[in-house]
Amino acid sequence: MEPRAAIHRSGALLLLAAILAAAVTSASAIGDKCAACKAVAAELEIGIASEKPRNHLDLRNRLNSKGQREGKVIDYRVSELRVVELLDGLCDKMQDYTLKKLESGEKGWVKVTDWNSFQTEKKAAARAHSKNLSTFCGRLLEETEDELAEWIKTSSTESENVSKALCEDISKHCQSTSATIQIDDEL
Repeated sequence: MEPRAAIHRSGALLLLAAILAAAVTSASAIGDKCAACKAVAAELEIGIASEKPRNHLDLRNRLNSKGQREGKVIDYRVSELRVVELLDGLCDKMQDYTLKKLESGEKGWVKVTDWNSFQTEKKAAARAHSKNLSTFCGRLLEETEDELAEWIKTSSTESENVSKALCEDISKHCQSTSATIQIDDEL
């Protein structure tokens, strides 16, 4: 029985080592966190720009003794509902981005419009980059959720820069550097 227990123990240690190696690999998969953050900010900015006007949220559901409705009316632009609708699905949209060598010679995140334009062997690598960006987005939103939600509710987002707020002020991934984001139809 002891040899069998030793085999199980060594198998468990091997599995643990594999899991730790995978975690380290995925954690370091995003080399330039500033550029990745700016890609997330660009997609959030697209979401903000494409928002349709909404009515205020009417929370007057109770009737008082005189039959009058009681409760609050909340401006949609400062509501939690707006924040949830903007951030919900944001990281899924990041799977439309991948790393590409730009004309400047640097690598940057680009939005892919046609995944079929990739050769088979390059498509797998491009998809892996997109999944890494999506995972980064999830961690970024988890780390900055409260501050980002407050910024969305209090800023006049039409005139303020989402990238600066998210990547420089809130997450501190960028220190006034430039990162390139493109929407590329020619991939």
